[in-house]
Amino acid sequence: MNALNQIILEGNIVRQPERKEMPSGNAVCTLPVAVNRRYKSQGGELTDEVSYFDVDAYGNLAEVCAKWCPKGRGVRIVGRLKQNRWKDEDGKSHSRVKIIAEHIEFKPFQKKAEPADADTPEAEPALTKKQKLAMLAEAAGATRQELDAVEPVF
Repeated sequence: MNALNQIILEGNIVRQPERKEMPSGNAVCTLPVAVNRRYKSQGGELTDEVSYFDVDAYGNLAEVCAKWCPKGRGVRIVGRLKQNRWKDEDGKSHSRVKIIAEHIEFKPFQKKAEPADADTPEAEPALTKKQKLAMLAEAAGATRQELDAVEPVF
C-alpha cells in the first residue's frame, strides 16, 4: 500500500522560472513560489507570514511552465514531496526535501487599484477559449495537429 504523499500550494511566482535540460534530455523547470499566510497573533494582531518554495516541474509540464509562468503569475500547484540524500567529500550526510509538481493551474494576473511599479506585472488580457485550449493541450502533450482537429465545446 502506498502512503499518501501530496501537497497543494497556492501562491505567486517570485522570479522568472529557470528551465534546464537534464543529461537524459528531459526538461526541468524550477518555479520559485511565495505562499502567504495570515493569522492572528496571541496579541490579537493580524500577522502575515510568507514562505518561499522551489517547485520542480518535469517534461511537458516544465515546457509549459517556462512559457506561461512569468514573475507575478498566480499558481495553484498539486504535487508531491521528494527527499534527496547525499554525502559530501567528508562523508557528512545531507538531505533536502523538494516539491515535485504533478499539476499546475495558472491564474490570471489581478488588476490592482494602485499604480504598478516597474517590478509588478500589469494585468494581462483574458485568454480566449482557443488560447486556453492550446495551453491545456500543450500541458497534456498534444500536438498542434491534434489540437487543430478538436472542435471546442465550451
